[in-house]
Amino acid sequence: MPIQVDSVKDSPLFPEQVDVVVIGAGIIGSCTAYELARKGVSVALIEKGVVAGEQSSRNWGWVRQQNRDPHELALAMYSLKRWGELAEETGRDLGFRRTGILYCAREQAELDKWENWSKAAREQGFHNELLTAAQARARMPGTVSEWKGAIWSPTDGRAEPSMAAPAIVEGAKAAGALVHQQCAVRGLDIAGGRVQGVWTERGLIKASRVVAAGGAWNSRFCRHHKIDLPVANIGGTAFRTHAAPDILTAGNVSGPGFALRRRVDGGYTVALPGHGTLNITPLGLRHATKFYQMYRAKLAKKLKYRINSSFWNGPEAAGTWRNDGPSPFEAIRVLDPAPDRDIVNTALSNIAREFPALRGVKVAAAWGAMIDTAPDLVPIISKVAQLPGLVIASGFSGHGFGIGPGAGRLASELATDTAPFVDPHPYRLDRFSDGSAIRRPEMM
Repeated sequence: MPIQVDSVKDSPLFPEQVDVVVIGAGIIGSCTAYELARKGVSVALIEKGVVAGEQSSRNWGWVRQQNRDPHELALAMYSLKRWGELAEETGRDLGFRRTGILYCAREQAELDKWENWSKAAREQGFHNELLTAAQARARMPGTVSEWKGAIWSPTDGRAEPSMAAPAIVEGAKAAGALVHQQCAVRGLDIAGGRVQGVWTERGLIKASRVVAAGGAWNSRFCRHHKIDLPVANIGGTAFRTHAAPDILTAGNVSGPGFALRRRVDGGYTVALPGHGTLNITPLGLRHATKFYQMYRAKLAKKLKYRINSSFWNGPEAAGTWRNDGPSPFEAIRVLDPAPDRDIVNTALSNIAREFPALRGVKVAAAWGAMIDTAPDLVPIISKVAQLPGLVIASGFSGHGFGIGPGAGRLASELATDTAPFVDPHPYRLDRFSDGSAIRRPEMM
């Protein structure tokens, strides 16, 4: 596995009963468990692999409000505030730095789109700066492009994916949460039409509330209980460089054909925005029609389509299992897809062409990840009407790292019937089944 993640020790005792079980110790599950524990709720955080072993340690590390879907902006604004508080609360470094984010454009149409978005965002209290061509060049002095302009958010920032979720989990443990890794949740214990606990490979944990935050595996877990969760797992690729010159006046920069984040180790995390792979799978085919607007709006020309072994044994495969026997979640402890070398080579070439100071920089490590993606790119944070006691937190569409603190708070509130701090209506699961039109994604 090319990813290095800060290790977390398991709790000494395995619980027989808690108030809430959280499935999955990525950034969403970690933040949910943290928020529950700090409120005095007894909670067990159960992870089939290791804390942050999948997408939560493989993302770009961007913590942004900028360019969010309008429905997601409230979560993003709250989350950025929490990112600034969590280090002090937990006593641990999450790698968070409020260093600003810059999006540069060569085309006027792109600037017009950002300007329209910014006007709407100001109504929610978010303010950024639209930069002229001269201002964009001043912000990006090391580039060769003649920028038409840019959009600059000085309050946005970055964090280290390898550090963040583990630090939050340690904070949750200190507040009383129980944490167990290498322990798959095989299924729910259901009686009288509602959740009574979870069956794990180590036995039953009784709980009246469960939060399913299993990332790429959530859809298959839900299907085990005849719940349709329409997400598509899109394979992404990113890489980190060896230490390289600091050529950014912002912590994160995005432009045509590249996205860069300065790392605390002196290198960069690099990606090719929007590009990825979609594996053909049984659950993917089941939900395909719901993704028409997304593919048309964003991804049709940037995705590769493949059929491989994931059709039979991946997170969107078909098949059933018993709660008292081995599950698919034990077969693949950490989902570790191979990176797309074409994407790595293209992104590396793009940054070398755009930033002369980065010519000759070497790739230290590259990795793949599976990104659970909702049809409208807005997350699903929702109770499940057909199964009281279950809350789903899924479909974060590559945005989960940045909005993890807000999503964790909302999921914790839904799980404890507490008044939610934001309107949960846009995140409801049944928007994909109640006859509502599926919105075309507005931003990425």
